[in-house]
Amino acid sequence: MAYTLPEDLIEETFLASTGPGGQNVNKVATACQLRIDVFALGLEPYAFRQLKLLAGSKMTMGGELIVTARNHRTREANRQEARDRVIELIDRAHIRKPRRVATKPSKAAKARRVDAKKGRSTIKKNRGKVSYD
Repeated sequence: MAYTLPEDLIEETFLASTGPGGQNVNKVATACQLRIDVFALGLEPYAFRQLKLLAGSKMTMGGELIVTARNHRTREANRQEARDRVIELIDRAHIRKPRRVATKPSKAAKARRVDAKKGRSTIKKNRGKVSYD
């Protein structure tokens, strides 16, 4: 479905990164922290609920989604990765799961279950010590 992020809702900050890059990561702020107001996206209620579940601790109580990308050496690559991860989360939230239809076991199935339980009970009961009375 490939959701597109509205540019006016995205807030990006760049911070000092960890990982590959050697001395460069100590000098240059390459990690990208992307913040997006989920309420302003105008998602469907089911998609919002699902996004909340999928995001977990990445979503604040105020409805802000925070994604930090710091795997790459350059700002641009981290920026693109953060955007891709947000888009992937939103796309996954739009996938609806089929509604489960509750069913009842038939009388015959209940009878088979009880018979099986009785059979197991008999087997276990006969495992005890043998008396020679």
